[in-house]
Amino acid sequence: MPAATAVKAVTVSDDPQVYEDEHVHSVYDEIAPHFSSTRYKPWPIIAQFLSSLPTGWVGLDSGTGNGKYLPLPQDRPGSVWTVGLDRSRNLLEIAQNAGGIQREVVWGNVLEIPWRAGAFDYAISIATIHHLSTPARRKLAVQRLIESISPAHGRALVYVWAIEQDELSKRSIPTECSTNNPVTDSAKGKDVFVPWVLSSRSASEEKSKIPTSHDATAEANKVFNRYYHMFAQGELRQLVEEAARDLGLLIGSAGEGKGGDGDVPVRGLEIAQDGWERSNYFVEVRRWQSIS
Repeated sequence: MPAATAVKAVTVSDDPQVYEDEHVHSVYDEIAPHFSSTRYKPWPIIAQFLSSLPTGWVGLDSGTGNGKYLPLPQDRPGSVWTVGLDRSRNLLEIAQNAGGIQREVVWGNVLEIPWRAGAFDYAISIATIHHLSTPARRKLAVQRLIESISPAHGRALVYVWAIEQDELSKRSIPTECSTNNPVTDSAKGKDVFVPWVLSSRSASEEKSKIPTSHDATAEANKVFNRYYHMFAQGELRQLVEEAARDLGLLIGSAGEGKGGDGDVPVRGLEIAQDGWERSNYFVEVRRWQSIS
């Protein structure tokens, strides 16, 4: 995606599922190989999260894309096993062999829960929830993530794009969408289109730098507009806390929870960390339960 390509503010309309089918799902199926070729380096905090997990844990990558996080942790390969879920069949075909071995992947929607509640020890959702076009759908996706992990010890990490971009970002954000201040900006998130330029030039042509005329290049390139909800400071944490409360969970550490009534457990969710890193917001949560 060229640095000169600007993000455009949009107003979400029509049925949200139809809107996302057009501006998210169909786009990723179309650009899958090109997109995958640009997504190979793990983000440090995500890599650290996966490295911190106990050996033998099984987890979920909700919105796995090309599966670049499925082989992690790199320092302990095979010590945990992550199952990938995604809506794009073309990306899943790539994810099936992430890291050079056969992976377990599921074609599905992040708004659904095709397994029993609490089936996984951990879950990650990286650059996925921001593709959902309404607050209610974004909250439901977070709830599905929370429901998928163990109520006693489950851990989850969520990453989304931020309005506040750093100086290394390739995304040119319109001034009406951002103050570019991750410390003081408390505005609501913004709905935008982020262009993806798909070139029809072959990999061998790109490597050899075979020249083409301006007209031929323009004709060969196709621009796809992907929908994103770019989050503002505090918005992701608020979304996670609202999602947890609506599930009947207490917000806070296990020590802050009151004992249950007899054998009925009190269940809660702790925000282990949240922050802004390289134009992204993230929140890590841990589930817990206690019995009086």
